[in-house]
Amino acid sequence: MQIWLYLAIAAGAGVLMATQGSINSALSKVIGVLEGNFILHSVGLLVVVIMLFILGLGRGDLNAVDKAPWYLYLGGVINVAIIYGVMLSIAKTGAGAATTAIITGQLTMALIIDQFGLFGLEKTCITWGRGAGLLLMIIAARLLLGK
Repeated sequence: MQIWLYLAIAAGAGVLMATQGSINSALSKVIGVLEGNFILHSVGLLVVVIMLFILGLGRGDLNAVDKAPWYLYLGGVINVAIIYGVMLSIAKTGAGAATTAIITGQLTMALIIDQFGLFGLEKTCITWGRGAGLLLMIIAARLLLGK
């Protein structure tokens, strides 16, 4: 696939993340943040069970679960923290402000992960251009937040 297709898929995921955060936050106002988090993960688990075991869409090997380093399973814990943080921050600051902070944080951490090749990913050095892009993103976040 062309890199542009993957970037379009990533942009679509970004659209879904902003939508999801707003929907999740609305749910948290009705039933509570932690309770909403529980419901969301339960629904997500049900969808994955259907996709994997009923529709047979998986192409991996669940028998290899013991071969991954322990820290790769922290994603589940991190996911709970992410959804909790998004639900709470959007409810308190609005979708635009919270998403601005989220994206700025994501970009900052992504560049750190690339720089050091964390989690077995290929190292990609922070260039002047990438550093300038991050700086512009921080400036844009400041402008978007209007404070």
